[in-house]
Amino acid sequence: MADSDITRQLPLPPAFFHILIALGDGERHGYAIMQDVARRTDGKVRMSPGTLYGSIRRMLDEGLIDELTRRPDDDDERRRYYRVTRFGRAVAAAEADRLRALLQHARATGLVPRRS
Repeated sequence: MADSDITRQLPLPPAFFHILIALGDGERHGYAIMQDVARRTDGKVRMSPGTLYGSIRRMLDEGLIDELTRRPDDDDERRRYYRVTRFGRAVAAAEADRLRALLQHARATGLVPRRS
């Protein structure tokens, strides 16, 4: 994976970044991703099914995530499980670096107060 391939993905749409974060620590199905995003953001971000599944479709096409072919034995067979690819992790890390640099600039200009 080339740096240019990663850079072409940036900036990530916020929904993509939230989905990658939700999948960062393990495989999840769509509804579990929506719940994780809401929990991590204290309910400030609530993804609609349209946003979630539209984003998932594009992320699959771009190689950021994979759909798993297996699922837990006792699970609903209609659920689709997803995981982050190596490329998706690299893109997420690059996006986190981009956002960190942006925050540093905002602090340097006084737009956002520095932490004490």
